[in-house]
This record gives sequence, structure tokens and C-alpha cells, in this order.
Amino acid sequence: MMKYFLTFIMLAFSQILLAQEIEMADQMRADGKIYVVVGVLLIILIGFLLYLVSIDKKLKRLEKEVEQDK
Repeated sequence: MMKYFLTFIMLAFSQILLAQEIEMADQMRADGKIYVVVGVLLIILIGFLLYLVSIDKKLKRLEKEVEQDK
């Protein structure tokens, strides 16, 4: 019985939390600053991906050198 009660309480609280609005995002969207945030996040993501690609190339080159030395 307690298990069902706790499940009901958790579901009720989750619905309350989902009903809340995110005021910060709405304000940023209204001011037009959300595009700046998205742009900065894209720049960071692209930089991270380029870094990973460069590390992968270096690692492949090192693996080839190790295989040739054997």
C-alpha cells in the first residue's frame, strides 16, 4: 500500500514541476539574446569537435608508427 502511495505522490510532484515555466529563457528570447547564447554554444561545440578530430588524426599517426616499428 505504501508503495502505491509513494508512486502517486511522486507522479503528482512531477506534474507540478512540469507545469512551471522557465522565465529566464522567455526573457532572453524576448530580448533577442537567446541567439547569442545559441551561437556561443555552437562555437564551443564546433571547437570541441575540431579538437577531437585533430586528436584522432594524431593518434592514428602514432598507431601507424608503432606498427611500423614492430
